[in-house]
Amino acid sequence: MAATLRTPPKKLGITHWPSRLLAGRLGIDHSTVAKAWREYGVAPWREGTFKFSADPELVVKVVDVVGLYLAPPENTIVFCVDKKSQIQALERMAPSLPMQPGNPAARTHDYVRHWTSTLFATLEIATGPVTAACKPQHRRQEFLAFLKQVAQAYTEGQLHPVMDNYATHKTPEVKQ
Repeated sequence: MAATLRTPPKKLGITHWPSRLLAGRLGIDHSTVAKAWREYGVAPWREGTFKFSADPELVVKVVDVVGLYLAPPENTIVFCVDKKSQIQALERMAPSLPMQPGNPAARTHDYVRHWTSTLFATLEIATGPVTAACKPQHRRQEFLAFLKQVAQAYTEGQLHPVMDNYATHKTPEVKQ
């Protein structure tokens, strides 16, 4: 595994180790390398992406949020707010086919889309309860109505919502 994590020599002209080349370098069978990669869930050929935040207040925000999670002020309820918009209510054109020996379950690729919905949800960090609502759209009005629903669910203590920077969350009505 340690050899897998080291970058191959530049003279080889590759970015990651193929199992056969690494096995040859280590003097072992390539199936041993492949087995180790499977066992440890390593896939050197896969590559993900990431992006650094350009927000100059990122460190302050991270410290604030982590502080709320780890040591919330007394008499407060910290909850994480998120949304999933454009949830589609789909109806397949034909019934699904059950799994058969040698074949997975299958369904048609075509469907009828009846409508879309937005799911708003909160997770109370300390104890885990979820408050949720489905709304037809994701605008300021729907989000504000959801926040009022959360406020009615938690009448004791000060609420500390943790949310992303979505524009709907930044309107004056929502901030108030």
